[in-house]
Amino acid sequence: MDVSHAGALIEPPRTLFMGSYPPRECGIATFTRDTVDSFDARFDTKSEIVAIDEPGGEMRLYPPEVVARLIEEDRNSYADVAAIVNAHPCELFNVQHEYGLFGGDDGEWFIDVLAGITKPVVVTLHTVLPEPNDHHRGVTQEICSRAAAIVVLSQTGKDILIDRYGVDPEKVRVIHHGVPDVPFRSTDAAKAGFGIGQRMVISTFGLISRGKGLEFAIEAMRRVVKTHPEALYLVLGQTHPVVRRREGESYRELLVEIVERNGLRNNVQFVDRYLDFPELVDYLQATDIYLTPYLNPVQIVSGTLAYAIGMGKAIVSTPYLYAEELLSHHRGALVPFRDADAISSAVTGLLDDPALRRATERRAYRFGRQMTWPNVSFAYGRLFAVLAPDRNRAELATSA
Repeated sequence: MDVSHAGALIEPPRTLFMGSYPPRECGIATFTRDTVDSFDARFDTKSEIVAIDEPGGEMRLYPPEVVARLIEEDRNSYADVAAIVNAHPCELFNVQHEYGLFGGDDGEWFIDVLAGITKPVVVTLHTVLPEPNDHHRGVTQEICSRAAAIVVLSQTGKDILIDRYGVDPEKVRVIHHGVPDVPFRSTDAAKAGFGIGQRMVISTFGLISRGKGLEFAIEAMRRVVKTHPEALYLVLGQTHPVVRRREGESYRELLVEIVERNGLRNNVQFVDRYLDFPELVDYLQATDIYLTPYLNPVQIVSGTLAYAIGMGKAIVSTPYLYAEELLSHHRGALVPFRDADAISSAVTGLLDDPALRRATERRAYRFGRQMTWPNVSFAYGRLFAVLAPDRNRAELATSA
């Protein structure tokens, strides 16, 4: 969608947002909050939210900006939300979409919301499968046909929608995952704040589940510490709430067992809690090498990887789709899936060569400037403004 002419528009339309939302603990909830906060800061607005509740979340207490809820497993709730959106004074509705947030096969009940809304809807797709089955493809195509615009967080996602789903290219807009707008700086001050002195810090953050591949990263530390005994691997974050309900802490316990078995207690530490934003930034500022050993090759976005790029970290990652795109042009190192030896070689190479590490950091940081939240919120506002042409023409006429 061409939005190059949008600079002449005065302001974006009043927007109502929907997604999971804090205090729910999931990546989409954090993203929704950050999107709304940055949008409101950029355009001096006070937006409201429709929060999505998973089973068991109905009693959650939300902040006052949450004006309605979608109950995932109650199909009647979907029509109710459509009616709420139509009655709300908003002029546009933005949905942070993940298939697992909605009821029905492949989250197909979400289409009930789209079918009932009479206002423009912008859907931000956080997952785009490159090889969908027929039903998943059909659900996605229906979502895209009913939305006024589709936002994806990578060029790879746009290419897949066009090539594999047949979505009109004019309907798809790439807006990067937002990242903190922080200065490029040395790790020394942050390390001093955590009392870890001159140790070389490797880290991974995010909600923990088996798909993160952390066992391979911990195994890799066996070789890393042979030449870098000062290396410290920080696993930052608690177990994903859905995983914890399903299997308890069995995966974390497995990781702890690997640490103990390999004598890595002084080189691998777990920070087992949900990190708030300032603390997360502090840990990333203390990080020398950021590691994402994820196992899903078709993962199309990663907020943790985006943050690491935006803060100028030297990154080692498995080659899932998002990592291949963001770490191209020597912005990071890619290693094979499930390969502890390859991880250790890449990490050790960066530790052994400070000049290489610094050059990698600078390339990452330069690329990440386009991903800062002020730039991302402006891109959303510009897109939203294009979708309300009658309103903006009226405003322009009034101001002339």
